[in-house]
Amino acid sequence: MRIEIWADVVCAWAYIGKRRVERALEDWDGESVEVVWRPFRIDPMAPAESLPMAEVLQDPVVDAALQQCAPDMSPTENRVRVSEIAAAEGIGPRWGAAWRADSHDAHRLIALAHEAGGSALQNAVMEEVLRAHFVDALDIARPETLAAVAGRAGFPEGPKLLASGAGEETVRELLLRGKAIGVKTSPTIVVGGGEALAGAHAPAVIAELLRGAAAAAPRELPAEVERFRQAEALLDLGDPLGCLTLLGPLMQEHGDDRNVRLLAARAHFHSAQLGRARAGLEALAAEAPDDSYVQLMLGRVLERQGLAAEAAPHLRMAAAMTPTYEN
Repeated sequence: MRIEIWADVVCAWAYIGKRRVERALEDWDGESVEVVWRPFRIDPMAPAESLPMAEVLQDPVVDAALQQCAPDMSPTENRVRVSEIAAAEGIGPRWGAAWRADSHDAHRLIALAHEAGGSALQNAVMEEVLRAHFVDALDIARPETLAAVAGRAGFPEGPKLLASGAGEETVRELLLRGKAIGVKTSPTIVVGGGEALAGAHAPAVIAELLRGAAAAAPRELPAEVERFRQAEALLDLGDPLGCLTLLGPLMQEHGDDRNVRLLAARAHFHSAQLGRARAGLEALAAEAPDDSYVQLMLGRVLERQGLAAEAAPHLRMAAAMTPTYEN
């Protein structure tokens, strides 16, 4: 069984959640469990060059970002409570981030660790990143900090991979995947691709989640089906460019699939790439002229291009086949 933990390394509750997951697994006597860390960004507007936390804590933008870790508390309440809980979880002795740091490269390092050595190496890197940020008060946006983190975790090739730009596409796709499945807070625990738990809950609650997931019927989908559904979810969420990003590999491997082509055309339409949308829809309409939805979409694309006369036959045909499409 796989546990995916979507979390930001600059979220204190992610560190607490890590300890609580570990405690839940200590007493777990069910099937083997693999813990995989996935990226989430609570502060995507963090500056490229880190700023001392003491100078920025009064910034309302920062407070709003940090509140994604604990949406039910004010940022001040969150900071007081989290320091007490961290001490109770044995994290320390010193506690507290000293830098408002961009976590993007740290997420790349964590993702690359999983690719290189699986969940065990990734977990070691995650622990060192969190410790560097919250206990050692280091700037985890700095390459030298991440190099030291990688070395301590047993991932000496990590710095070279980071310097090469590796992991950029992986992290970008994972962030989109998280958005598609509804991850909205750090940490969010997803078990077996289905049951989810938002927040750093007590070990007993996490154990109950695991028991429920273990008792449920397997829910594994083929990777391409899962990718397609997540791309479709992004379009429904108003992110057509994200949809196209996830569709990219499917377009390469299953470019003749009608569903993939139609979703790409819809995403092109909603991202104002009207030429591409028109080309895709015209090909689909030629193959299946009785597809009323394709006719409707093609008519709307032509309208958006200012070609009302050319759009009219397609819109009439769509309405004749499916009356609810009538304007």
